[in-house]
Amino acid sequence: MKITIIAGARPNFIKIAPLIKAIEKKQTEGSKISYRLVHTGQHYDKNLSDTFFEELNIPQPDANLEVKSGSQAEQTAAIMIAFEKELIQNPCDLVLVVGDVNSTMACAIVAKKSNVKVAHVEAGIRSGDMTMPEEINRIVTDSITDYFFTTSTTATDNLIEYGAEVSNIHFVGNVMIDTLYQNLNRILAPTFWDNFGLAKGNYIILTLHRPANVDEEKSLIALLQGIDKMVGDQKIVFPIHPRTKAILGENKLDLKNTILVEPQGYLNFMFLIKNSFAVITDSGGISEETTVLNIPCFTMRNNTERPETQTIGTNTLVGTSIENLEKVYAEFLLNGPRKAGIPELWDGCASERIIEILLKK
Repeated sequence: MKITIIAGARPNFIKIAPLIKAIEKKQTEGSKISYRLVHTGQHYDKNLSDTFFEELNIPQPDANLEVKSGSQAEQTAAIMIAFEKELIQNPCDLVLVVGDVNSTMACAIVAKKSNVKVAHVEAGIRSGDMTMPEEINRIVTDSITDYFFTTSTTATDNLIEYGAEVSNIHFVGNVMIDTLYQNLNRILAPTFWDNFGLAKGNYIILTLHRPANVDEEKSLIALLQGIDKMVGDQKIVFPIHPRTKAILGENKLDLKNTILVEPQGYLNFMFLIKNSFAVITDSGGISEETTVLNIPCFTMRNNTERPETQTIGTNTLVGTSIENLEKVYAEFLLNGPRKAGIPELWDGCASERIIEILLKK
């Protein structure tokens, strides 16, 4: 079996790393399976792409499509044009896509139009919010996928409701958690750790990148100032996304507690999360990692495609207003962290299950 694996953005790199390890393990056991790694170039900042390949011991891509940025349509079209040429030159039996970025949808469409089967890792998750580009990517990808690999029974139920063939849906667990477990003994403090007087439990991690939170300059500044004031004497470590940084421009933010740092590599970022007091984010994936690491997480969104991080894990949805965040955070300080657990099959073995299943197809 020849598999082409697609990686386009930071979360993709974290998800493909254990899949490649699982394939290579099967190769040593004599299985007839090979892979070709295609990096679409959707993320081209070194700290958002190359660093993850180095830190997670992912082989250098066999091809980099180098599509870079553009509007949703421009980027999707550029990926499709480049990947079609790649697939013609390097035929395969299966295209494996992960997550929900533009690369996921674009490469799935190209594969199906080329009569190549598609496997979608992290299939079936839904936020119900059609204003999110990722939600459209998920729905389109799942509508043409052949083999669905889900992280939760909720995702499986979503696919069944949409009419997917039950025999092609496989609840396998979470490959992001595979990567976390495989690297927990390798995480390390960032170079600024001592410079800023950081210590276990004396800071909060903040990440913001979604349009609802960062696209409007004045509201973004007000949000940052509100969070800075809310935390009292706690420090805030804010790895600032390039897009968010561009929106802030040269504004003087007047933040007493907030430390702005560059985007972090995986090993540094997981160290920061593991040793934090809490996380405030608008990311979906980070709530999975905080759940396993048992770190309180406050997600600044009105919905989540990962409900298990709320019902079982440490995640709390707080909406996009600073007023609601302040209320929920005050309750957290008063009552302490709520009891949480780890969702079913988030055990570090999802990737091995996926490759085992594909070898039987």
